[in-house]
Amino acid sequence: MSNKRLLSLDVLRGITVAGMILVNDGYGDTFVTLQHAKWNGMTPCDLVFPFFLFIMGISTYLSLRKYQFQWSAAAARKILKRTIVIFAIGLGINWLAIALGGDWGWSHLRIMGVMQRIAICYGVVSLLALSMNHKYTLHVCFGLLVVYTIILLTGNGYAYDATNIAARIDDAVLGYDHLYHKSPVDPEGLLGTISAIAHTLIGFWCGRAMMKAKTTNERVLRFLLAGGILVIGGWLLSFGLPLNKRIWSPSYVLMTCGLASLLQGILMYVIDIQGYQRWSTFFMVFGVNPLFLYVLSEVMAIVFGQYGVNDALYNMIHTVVLNTYWASLCYALTYVLICWAVGWWLYKRKVFIKI
Repeated sequence: MSNKRLLSLDVLRGITVAGMILVNDGYGDTFVTLQHAKWNGMTPCDLVFPFFLFIMGISTYLSLRKYQFQWSAAAARKILKRTIVIFAIGLGINWLAIALGGDWGWSHLRIMGVMQRIAICYGVVSLLALSMNHKYTLHVCFGLLVVYTIILLTGNGYAYDATNIAARIDDAVLGYDHLYHKSPVDPEGLLGTISAIAHTLIGFWCGRAMMKAKTTNERVLRFLLAGGILVIGGWLLSFGLPLNKRIWSPSYVLMTCGLASLLQGILMYVIDIQGYQRWSTFFMVFGVNPLFLYVLSEVMAIVFGQYGVNDALYNMIHTVVLNTYWASLCYALTYVLICWAVGWWLYKRKVFIKI
């Protein structure tokens, strides 16, 4: 597949990363659509991270094709290095947050996080990609989701308290001082990583289906068909297993993968077939340096928050935009635009920072 025909994937990745920055960097009162669902249910905000894992699954397939999906020293080094680096960056972000607050030790360091989940999903899916016959990809996904469903149903997995099996496992394995404390269940905890791996594998399978299609039209149809089936499946499953981002429920996996697949199919039609590309440059900037710009936004939020920059920035915006909800949105958009400006500088110089 040529670079031109991968443009829509970069755009979807860019939309997703821009969305991740937007929803993570509000201030004070924010619109409901820019807040994660507290427990069961789903808001637009709950789509950005799962979209990223879906895209990562596709990208993993494309990346490992050059090794013919065979074990080699080069492939093993690449997978191991990238997994460790991404996980370590996630730990570094968590450490920076407590270090600037005066705790320079490791006794209260949160172990898990967004980057850590990305690292684990990438590492496991990459290893599976080199170890199994790809025609069994969906079988593995199904098996993981069935096992996870059984664990949820037998372990009080939908309880929004410390009795939840996910919370108990995190507490037992990681220890209370190393957990996420803003809710009883860590949204990037250990147990939910099982279904997140299945989620990434669905993206991997879609990448395989895309590459086996003979024409771009056929690729579009495959994404739309897979997306429709997954959305319907997720909706039906949600009657017994509600949509829930914090535990990454099986219905949430199917629904968000389906929506991501549908959007990828639409973008591929608009950009790759119809040729409407000029509008997409803004998102391309995020799409070609995704993790770097996401990490930049996280570091900015921590540093700016510690030294009062966030308060000053919001107050300046609030003097012009009096409504607190709109002021918060403008504040978040400012973060997006700052990261975009850095990304644009890199993009124009063809600097692509791979993490």
